[in-house]
Formats: sequence, structure tokens, C-alpha cells
Amino acid sequence: MSQAPAPIDILLVEDDPGDVLMTREAFEHHKIRNALHVVSDGVEALEFLKREGRFGEAPRPGLILLDLNLPRKDGRELLGEIKRDPGLCTIPVVVLTTSEAEEDILRSYELHANAYVTKPVDFEKFIEVVRKIDDFWVTVVQLPHR
Repeated sequence: MSQAPAPIDILLVEDDPGDVLMTREAFEHHKIRNALHVVSDGVEALEFLKREGRFGEAPRPGLILLDLNLPRKDGRELLGEIKRDPGLCTIPVVVLTTSEAEEDILRSYELHANAYVTKPVDFEKFIEVVRKIDDFWVTVVQLPHR
């Protein structure tokens, strides 16, 4: 019998309070044990990832859930910066957005997103998508420790 995977820290980069709430509820609904950290824009996300300012004690996330349409620094720009940074590039990034635009999908993969998932508008479908993301990235995939 295999042991349950160790919990990881997940960084959600999302500016919509409703989507943040739905993600938190999905974690609670499915009893997801991973710690969810939330920042609301790309500037805060970089500060979190680089442990700057108020994020000096922030943990290194094992997974990033990234919305594309963010204030101050949008998700595409942030994704590019993460994947170009030798200290951050190994953190898997799942784009989780409402955009179904082919150019957004293509650009995200060009910037080395690890996955692109369109957010369902239906709450039940959304929480199931969050569960599947968690199940795959935490249970199935082997993540780097650094």
C-alpha cells in the first residue's frame, strides 16, 4: 500500500476574489491537504517567489496556478520571467484562466507553461478541475524538491 504524497505549497496567482474563493472551497471540498498561498498580481507573485518584502519567509511553491489577466504584471509576462529565471524555472506552472483564445494557449506553451486549463464557469465543474489538477501534479507527477 503506497503512502499518501507529502503536502506541497501551491501558489495561486489570481486577482478575482470569486475565483480565489472557489479555489479555496475546492480545496476544502476535496480535503486537499496542500497549503494554498494567494497573491493577486504578477508583481506580488515575483515578490513571493523571490522572498522579497513581506514575503521574506514565503515557502518555495511546488506548483503555481496562474491566471493570465492580472493587474500590474500580467500572467504572460510573469510566466516568461519565471521560466527564464534559473532559480524558478523548475517550478511547474499551470495556466488556469477563462481564456479559450488560441493565441493565449499557444503563447503560454511558447513561454513554457506546463499545462493550460480553461476555468469552467460552473462551480461543480470548477472544483472537479481543481481536484484533477491537484491529483495529477501532487499524486501522479514527481516534482523536484528544489
